[in-house]
Order: sequence, then structure tokens, then C-alpha cells
Amino acid sequence: MNTKVGTVNSNMTLTNQGITGFKNAFYNLTEPDLVAQSLIREEGELGIGGTFLVETGKFTGRSPKDKHIVVSDETENNVWWERNAKMSAEAFDVLHKDMLKHIQGKDLFVQDLYGGADPKYRIGVRVVTEYSWHSLFIRHLLIRPSKTELENYVNDFSVINLPSFSADPAKHGCRSETVIAINFDKKLVLIGGTEYAGENKKAVFTILNYLLPEVGVMPMHCSANVSKINPEQSAIFFGLSGTGKTTLSSDPNRILIGDDEHGWSKDGIFNFEGGCYAKTINLSAISEPEIFKTTSMFSTVIENMVYDKETKKLNFDDDSLTANMRAAYPMHYISNSSASGMASKPNHMVLLTCDAFGVMPPIAKLTPAQAMYHFLSGFTSKAAGTERGVKEPEPTFSTCFGAPFLPRPPEIYGKLLRDKIAEGETTCWLVNTGWTGGGYGEGSRMPIGVTRALLSAAINGNLDQAEFVKDPNFGFDVPKSVQNVDPSYLNPRGTWKDVSAYDEAAKKLVNLFVENFEQHIPNVDNDVKRALSL
Repeated sequence: MNTKVGTVNSNMTLTNQGITGFKNAFYNLTEPDLVAQSLIREEGELGIGGTFLVETGKFTGRSPKDKHIVVSDETENNVWWERNAKMSAEAFDVLHKDMLKHIQGKDLFVQDLYGGADPKYRIGVRVVTEYSWHSLFIRHLLIRPSKTELENYVNDFSVINLPSFSADPAKHGCRSETVIAINFDKKLVLIGGTEYAGENKKAVFTILNYLLPEVGVMPMHCSANVSKINPEQSAIFFGLSGTGKTTLSSDPNRILIGDDEHGWSKDGIFNFEGGCYAKTINLSAISEPEIFKTTSMFSTVIENMVYDKETKKLNFDDDSLTANMRAAYPMHYISNSSASGMASKPNHMVLLTCDAFGVMPPIAKLTPAQAMYHFLSGFTSKAAGTERGVKEPEPTFSTCFGAPFLPRPPEIYGKLLRDKIAEGETTCWLVNTGWTGGGYGEGSRMPIGVTRALLSAAINGNLDQAEFVKDPNFGFDVPKSVQNVDPSYLNPRGTWKDVSAYDEAAKKLVNLFVENFEQHIPNVDNDVKRALSL
């Protein structure tokens, strides 16, 4: 065994942690060395500006059905087993043993990182990978300790990711050759059988989403930003992939806190990450200049994008590999990003949905009860490419706008959110970035300029004195007019050629909401139960 040391606590080597038999261990390599190692190993190609171009094979999105949590005395009564697959402790131990065998003679890349910008609540995560570019990816996405911190670094959890390892369902107690297994007792995550880098960061989110409610912190699948003028004016944006969460929070007039996962403590909000993992399908330098710029910056990981083999020019419109094409880059590549990753309690909460029915208005103001109702409902349309097998938008309900990442029952998060809204006097909004003028296949996607103008008006306080009308289908308040927005967009029924078809679609969608919410009825207060008609 040889050890290639960047900076590492000498008492915290892989050998110290029981991992032996590997060929070389590369600790905490920086971006230039990781790009170099990735090229030497022919894991991808060098792109324009020194980006790293990579394809992930047959897995171009998450495999949520292959994620397992180990059953123990601790997790038995605390995990939401309806959405999280079980794995026995015995099967996990066999899987762990076999993965350590698989490591023999291989080079390993180690990154010692933090999940959580707030030192009060962060966890140390050691990520061990067999791919250099996976090490580069996670170095971008999590928070990088200083050199001094690395010298004394002790991790709380470890992640071992071996894409070339194939699990055996009969032997390892999993569903397929792909496995993501989380053991909270051993503070260890095992990932095998997939090259999709997003599994690395999503595993860390799952850990934080499990731990933080115990200390009164609300973990959130959301983006966040704060006013440049007033640092006490922050906003959070909930939404699944494809709803505009990353795009809309990257506002040049505001400071970006983060684009994917945050915590809400008694002190304020904080980013879980140190980078961004942005969708690049149809990315434009005009509509999203800050994100677009990162696609030609050194060490940005360009994942599953079609490009010219000679010039390396990226094709942002070609989704032949996947619609879930991505760019992974450190937060400081966004010029207006926060250095601390922290902000005050949010003044505004935005629930983003992508309504493929074309029924919902582009913006609506919610009561606290309605906010909890729609948070627990988590209605959106699953965007093409974010999961295996999804070829076109599918109307779906994802509890708390992040069901795949919720290890605890959803009502735990719903009640935490309600309490936080009450404490912070947060104004709540529902924003539809989906279809207008008809459903998917008939209407068109809501123009991003319209959505930006509506959000700006809401967050800047321009709607505080606006006149609202009650939506006849959902009972929430819709503004009658908004500056710089064509008022026709505000009445979705009026955008349809056939209003009777709209009424039919609206009735269908409301019924879907009612049917879906039946699962939450026993666990919510009466005002939330009545929220659809308030």
C-alpha cells in the first residue's frame, strides 16, 4: 500500500479506519490534481476552459428504489419505512465485507468534507471513491475544510462509493446490482453499481435529514437567497428537480445561499453544501448567465452532455443522453454567492411546482395552514430524466417536496416547518413554473421572465398591498395584477381555448390532491385538513 497525501490527519488514515489492501490512497487532492488524475485514468475528457466532461453510462439519474436504511433499535420506530427500503444489519455487514474485498489493489480517492455551513450543526463526512472525478464532484458539492481544519479533521460519517461493484440481491438484501445502503449505527454509507455522482451528495442529505430534527432544525430540500441591500431579508425555494429551484434562486439582484438543501435553525438558515449541481438542459447565457458561465470554468464537472468531439463545444439542447444533464461547480463560481452559506430566518417561503395539467396560477399567496397542506402534498410533475425511466413530465406528489430524501415520517417535517413559519412570521407563496394555456402537449411552459417578475414582486414586498382574488379550485389568494406581468397569465382558466376542458382538468387535479392527502389526515390539525377550501 502506498499513500499519496495531500493534507490529512495522520491519525485518520484509511488504515486507521480498517480499510486495507488498496494500492494507493490520494487524500484531499485539490482541483488541478483531481482533474489530472481523472485524465490519466481516462475517466472523461478535458473540455473548454478546463472543465471535465464525463458520461455516467446507463445510470443518468438517481435510483431511489435502490436506497436502503439498515434496521436497528434506533431506526426501527423513527424511519418512514413506507418510502425507505429496509436492509438487515447482517446483510449490510456482508455487503461491507464484500466491498472492502473489491477495494483490494485499487487506487482510492479520499475527500474529508463537511455537510452543513453552520458549525453548530455540521457533520464531518469522509467520502472514499474509486473514481477521481467522483472525488472532484463531491469536493465541489460539499464544504471544504481549511488546511488547518484538515490537519485535525475527524469524520462523523463515511461514504464508500465503488461504481464497479455489483451487489447481489440474494446475498446483500437489496433490490438489484445497484445499492445505496445507509447504516446510522455504524455511521457508514455504501454505494455500488452506479456511476451517477448525485448519489454521493443525496446520501449526505439523507443523513442530515435524519439527524437535524432531533435538535430542532428543519432540514429542507430547497434553495435560498438573501437581499443584497438588507441581509435580514432572506427567502427559501422548495421544489423538486426541474421546477426551477436552482435557476430562480440564482437572481443577480440577490445573494445566493445555496441551490439544493438547507437547514432552518433558531438562528436562521444555512446551506448543507459548498457547491451547485445545476441542470443544463436548454441552459442559456441570456436567461441564466451566472450558471451558463460555470460551464466553461476550470474543474466544473460536465455530466452527460453531448459535445463536439473536436471543439468540445457543449450542446445544451441535445438530450439524447439524458434530459438530466448537469454541471457541478463550487459555490464561489457564482459571483453573487454567499461566502458563509448562512442567512437570517426567511421572510418568504416559496413552494415551486411544475403543473403539467396547466391548472394552477403562476403565483398564489398561502395561509400557514395552506402552506403546510401544499408542503405535505408536494405536488409537481416529475421532470424527464431526473429518475430512470421518466421520458416525459408525470404529475406526481412528493411529500415535503423531497420524499426520496426523507428518512423520517413526513409529518415530523411538516410540524417543524409550521413552527418555523410561526416563529419567523414567514410569508408563503405557491409558484407554478409548469404549463399555461393547456396541459402538457397542448399548452406551453410558463415563460421564465414571467416567473422571475412575479417572484421579484412577491419577495420585494410589491404585493403587500395588492388586491387578491380567491382561486375557485384551491382556495388560495391570487393577485389580480402584478407590475410588468401580462394579467392574462394570472387567470389560468382564461388562457385555455376551451374553458370547459380547463374545468374538467381542474376538477381532476383537485381530486388528486384530496385522494393523496388522505394519508396525512390522521396526523394534521383541522385547519390543515380544511386548507383546500380556506
